Amino acid sequence: MKVAISSTGDQLESEMDARFGRCAYFIVAETEEMSFTAHANTHAELSSGAGIQSAGFLADQGVRAVLTGNCGPKASQVFGAAGIAVYSGYTGTVKDALEIFKQKSTGQ
Repeated sequence: MKVAISSTGDQLESEMDARFGRCAYFIVAETEEMSFTAHANTHAELSSGAGIQSAGFLADQGVRAVLTGNCGPKASQVFGAAGIAVYSGYTGTVKDALEIFKQKSTGQ
């Protein structure tokens, strides 16, 4: 499954960013292979609409789920319309969040 994670850096070992729309990077990972690409969040510095623009970007990337600390209501609406699940409350490293997500989604 293709999953996006809000991150402070561009590696799996980077800490997650609690902010969705204003995070520094998005890590887009394939949970099966643990392959990933890092995307700098070019919308982070917008005066308004950062969450909406970021959500649209990730929808265009084909993600099916988003892992983050917190996601605002407007971004959540974009994800809902696109059929993308949002899981908030994640902390730790990107890799830790992916491992926890994989365990929960497979029921292990």
